[in-house]
Amino acid sequence: MNEPPTHATPAASINIASRTLARLNDRRLRPLGLAFGQVPVLAALGQGEALPQKELVKLARIEQPSMAQLLARMERDGLIRRTPSTQDRRVSMISLTETGLATLPQVLAALHETNSHALRGFSDLETEVLQSLLDRLLANLDADLDRGPQEPDPEN
Repeated sequence: MNEPPTHATPAASINIASRTLARLNDRRLRPLGLAFGQVPVLAALGQGEALPQKELVKLARIEQPSMAQLLARMERDGLIRRTPSTQDRRVSMISLTETGLATLPQVLAALHETNSHALRGFSDLETEVLQSLLDRLLANLDADLDRGPQEPDPEN
């Protein structure tokens, strides 16, 4: 029986591309003492606004325990600080330290380099179409996550 290659579906190819991009970005960020998994937190906090951990979980699309570990490492490394919320003392507001802010331009440059290499040979139109298709794919996946495991897909 002839099995199709494991990358014969868009989802499998996207998964392979995502893991490869993460490895390349980790390689570029390692000299800065960072890992690619920290980028969504840096980006979210890079706007200067302090955010609660719950919001960072949502923005980074990772589970709460993983976010807690990630934030603990980032705090240990002096990238973030936690301050009590003025509305609810049980909630910590997380913001970037000066060190965290200072790393942002280097992080963005490293990510831009990976992105440029990944899109080598793509025209501007192809890049725009790819982004549009991926945005739609993510919207579909988010809808599935929001529906939960037991709810049927209204499209089917």
